[in-house]
Amino acid sequence: MALGSETGGGYNGRVTVFVVLSCIVAASGGLLFGYDLGISGGVSTMEGFLEKFFPEVYTQMKEDAKISNYCRFNSELLTAFTSSLYIAGLVASLFASPITRAFGRRASMLIGGAMFLAGAALGGAAANVYMVIFGRVLLGAGIGFTNQSIPLYLSEMAPPQHRGAINNGFEVCVSIGILVANFVNYGINKTQARWGWRISLALAAVPASFLTVGTVFLPETPNNIIQRNGDLHKAEQLLQKIRGTTDVKKELDDLISAGIIAKGIHHPFRKIIQQKYRPQLVMAFSIPFFQQVTGINVINFYAPIMFRTIGLKESASLMSAILTRLVALSCNILAMVLADKLGRRTLFITGGIQMFLSQIIVGGVLAAEFKDHGGMSRGQAYLVLIILCAFVAGFSWSWGPLGWLVPSEIFPLEIRSAGQSIVVAVNFLATFLVAQSFLPMLCHLKSGTFFFFGGWVAAMTLFIYMFLPETKNVPVEQMDQVWKKHWFWKKIIGDEKEESKGNATSTTNSHQRS
Repeated sequence: MALGSETGGGYNGRVTVFVVLSCIVAASGGLLFGYDLGISGGVSTMEGFLEKFFPEVYTQMKEDAKISNYCRFNSELLTAFTSSLYIAGLVASLFASPITRAFGRRASMLIGGAMFLAGAALGGAAANVYMVIFGRVLLGAGIGFTNQSIPLYLSEMAPPQHRGAINNGFEVCVSIGILVANFVNYGINKTQARWGWRISLALAAVPASFLTVGTVFLPETPNNIIQRNGDLHKAEQLLQKIRGTTDVKKELDDLISAGIIAKGIHHPFRKIIQQKYRPQLVMAFSIPFFQQVTGINVINFYAPIMFRTIGLKESASLMSAILTRLVALSCNILAMVLADKLGRRTLFITGGIQMFLSQIIVGGVLAAEFKDHGGMSRGQAYLVLIILCAFVAGFSWSWGPLGWLVPSEIFPLEIRSAGQSIVVAVNFLATFLVAQSFLPMLCHLKSGTFFFFGGWVAAMTLFIYMFLPETKNVPVEQMDQVWKKHWFWKKIIGDEKEESKGNATSTTNSHQRS
């Protein structure tokens, strides 16, 4: 699949089979993330699971007609089962940063895969609620390591002109993971086995095994080879292999220059707060936070619960969750095509508008038709489902994949692992807060919950329009230029003295061929 004589930034090369296979293995970590996102919502509605670990919720669901429709699944312990995954991921992502920097992207991916295997085994064999929650904690720690390292790996391996498509493979795998989880939950529900939840939780070991074994055979990225040990010959050979050409001098020179700067940074978390990195730091906090307050994980975590709340039976609610994931997967694939053609800003903004309208319409329908007691007609319930599919579609070709792509490509090498750790930590903190608060929020705000998330979607769409420059086709080691041309950020970083990369390059060029 040739790219022509040059890729973005004047780099030579093409998309090679070696790069595609390496990135498929790495992106499969998204299967783990997606499976664990999707499996908890379905398991949380399985009567055998609730009866064993959350008997008061089981009783509320089956017997108590006095409880509001919006409050039937409101349980602090049930919420802890879902949200424990994300607080563990937050903490683990911060530990992952120095490991990713010192030992490479592969090391963090291997550690994450091993933790997934342990968490899946513990969840499947759980005898009490504490074992279930601790298994979720191990899974969360695995997600912290893999989500910190995989987007970096994909962005560093990909040619600039196809970085959006390749990096978005991670989000496609997330959607496939959620979809598979929903199919598993649906199939197990059909068997009516009271212990079926054990299979749902234990099957996380399948994608974990694929990632762990596959990572053993992955190469490290040229960027990280230069950053860690300065082996220019090895980095050049690998770069030639992954680009499919021997003429990689310009890209190698940029990597060497970035590596020299990175080697001089011993405390990247201190470095990232400097004024010249202010745009990247703001995005590291803003993009993952906004990604979660869209309300998307309300769908991922609680779709079966929500569809049961509005009147669908258990089987129908699980099938409805599958439908939303099929929509998500198709739109994730669409994003792979559009991200490098239309650009990141266009997808962010149009997706935001679509999500905003969907949230407002869902909130309006529920406010008009769904009260504390009684149900909705089947037609009204399916209308809500259709509108939520439109919301999922908007997220899945905009904020879903781009929320991982853009942060992974904007950091210079010297702060890249620290920056990605902040992105993952903020993502998990916001995910934890949404997961922890959604069921109580639904109970108290009722349909107003959707207006709440709609307000955030409007705010974040405006933020992107005002403050995010376009990054498509820009090599990751030249990304600092986009901030210097932006109407706002050039005022913030304009007085900073840029370190002379040209001098660093000329100093090392005489050595790189020796």
